Amino acid sequence: MSVTAIGPRDFPPIPSGACALGIDFGTSGARAVIVDAQGTALAEIRQGYPASHPEHTASGWRSTLFFLLSRIPPVLRRQLRAIAIDGASATVLLCNSDGKILLPPLLYYDSRAAKEAAFLQTVAPPGQAVLSPSSSLAKLLWFSKQSAYHDSRYLLHQADWLAFLLHGQAGVSDYHNSLKLGYDPERLCYPDWLRALPVASRLPRVLAPGTPIGPVMKAIAARFSLPADCIVRAGTTDSIAAFLASGACRTGQAVTSLGSTLVLKVLSKRRVDAAAYGIYSHRLGDLWLAGGASNSGGAVLRQFFSDARIKRLSARIDPERPSRLDYYPLLRPGERFPRNDPALPPRLSPRPTDDAAFLQGLLEGIARIEADGYRLLAELGATPVHEVFSTGGGANNPIWTRIRQRLLHVMVRHPPHAEAAYGVALLARDGKAVAPPA
Repeated sequence: MSVTAIGPRDFPPIPSGACALGIDFGTSGARAVIVDAQGTALAEIRQGYPASHPEHTASGWRSTLFFLLSRIPPVLRRQLRAIAIDGASATVLLCNSDGKILLPPLLYYDSRAAKEAAFLQTVAPPGQAVLSPSSSLAKLLWFSKQSAYHDSRYLLHQADWLAFLLHGQAGVSDYHNSLKLGYDPERLCYPDWLRALPVASRLPRVLAPGTPIGPVMKAIAARFSLPADCIVRAGTTDSIAAFLASGACRTGQAVTSLGSTLVLKVLSKRRVDAAAYGIYSHRLGDLWLAGGASNSGGAVLRQFFSDARIKRLSARIDPERPSRLDYYPLLRPGERFPRNDPALPPRLSPRPTDDAAFLQGLLEGIARIEADGYRLLAELGATPVHEVFSTGGGANNPIWTRIRQRLLHVMVRHPPHAEAAYGVALLARDGKAVAPPA
């Protein structure tokens, strides 16, 4: 199975006067952003999943998708020329040839496929992204043991299925979502070891992110007053959409997500994969997006302080004067990146009597993990980091930014756009995952 190559002449951006729609599906709801040809955000719509359809049901995703479309201002709907959707990596559905879902979706964090992951250890090469029980391929193997599997035709990811509801062509994915399904983004094909498995018959066709799949179906165009020539493009994952939103497009530029956990991604000339550290690389045009995720992050801070308290205490911190506290902030034992130690204990003592000093120690500890993470990526062959863009709630803390800049020894910036919905809107607009350097 092959990938359609990316090229600006093959997939021209939307014309002047038109607009593009990006939709990001998260854990608690979805967000839509409409951009014009210059990348200006014209409208943003948010919607939580309805109480009757929680986030783990495809019915909730579908009703939320259609609600978002209905809320786009009519004048913008008439100008829409492209749509792309991102979803959670490794959230998957088993469908028949008509795209009907046969079993409840398995979410990205579902790890019931432990036995299947152990089997993959015997057939997949080392370092593959499929070796986790939560990978798309491990979940497909788990699906294959269920009675409904016999009526199935495709494994689809969340973004694949939602896009299918618009264009009507079942069995199409992209190589970002399909990385954890075993697709080889370097050779642009499914590898031989995977094609030899019985489940290979359920693998979707894989396209480059941004590739036009087809126009919206006539029924969808009529229902939401969309132009007949509005194209649905192959999507991406939520984390890559957030990277695209940042504007990072040169090798050595990186994006750190300071959310509940700490997620690092750097644009690299070389592909880096190290399953032991949870490191793998996504293809972005001719470059690679290498990264990993630590168990440390904002969730540890909120264990001790509210957001308001963090803001007040941060104002008392001198970011240029080290605290001399050597913390490794974790909620519970266990770390994978940048240290591979499933028993690594949290290190949160001694605790000063001054809460501001304690908070500074926590902020510095997470910043050191960030610095160690980028150092490890470089040691494994990724392009060294020379600039970091910050996203997530922690990016709004200027004191923490100055602490991180001191420990990273590179410029740390807060990009104008950091939302995944904006990034996937740019993908819809441009038809490619990386803009050329200005």
